[in-house]
Amino acid sequence: MSQQSTSPSHATPERDISPGHHRLPLALLAALVVILSLSLIAPPAGRFSWLLEVGPGILGVGVLLGTYRKLPMSHLVYIGVFVHVLILTYGGIYTYAETPLGNWARDTFDLSRNHYDRVGHVALGVFPAFIIREVLLRLTPLQRGGWLYFLVVSVVLAIAAFWELLEWWVTLLVSPDTGDAFLGSQGDIWDAQWDMFLAQVGAMIVLPLFGRLHDRSMARVFTTKAHGDA
Repeated sequence: MSQQSTSPSHATPERDISPGHHRLPLALLAALVVILSLSLIAPPAGRFSWLLEVGPGILGVGVLLGTYRKLPMSHLVYIGVFVHVLILTYGGIYTYAETPLGNWARDTFDLSRNHYDRVGHVALGVFPAFIIREVLLRLTPLQRGGWLYFLVVSVVLAIAAFWELLEWWVTLLVSPDTGDAFLGSQGDIWDAQWDMFLAQVGAMIVLPLFGRLHDRSMARVFTTKAHGDA
């Protein structure tokens, strides 16, 4: 009696990228190039500050471009990266502490500070969580469940902590004004802790809410060809 493999991640059918899968990533990339180019013309915060804020997002897009043929990601990931870079870009144009939207919310709701940076750190938990989840599911034997959830949230928290270290290093290396603008603590002594906490909460909430949607999006990446019997 022949024995069949029960592990979908190591199955043998040939897989091709679904026809037309590339269209959405290309459209998002084209839109992003236009938006980034326009935002770089005369950002109030200056081009160097813009680069500090937006540079990591551009680097992430570059990695996705470089790995597309070997590891095409789901449309949900590409949409998430697009939205995340938009959030970074808006903060990079003005600095997070001076974004007009954050100032409006502060004045309208009598808040103690401009909280747009909090939005950015929630995004740092939400959107990378899908990338981490997809990589773990597709490149490792890990299956859906508690361990996957734990590892994704842990990696997100590690990224958020590294970002705080990066902010600290940049503040030490550049001019005080640029460093303070990049740090964006606005006098909050617990700013770094809040930032890491919000990234973690973002990941913890989004995974159970959109996990099935992510699974469906991943399933559409490839078409399968069944092998003929040997």
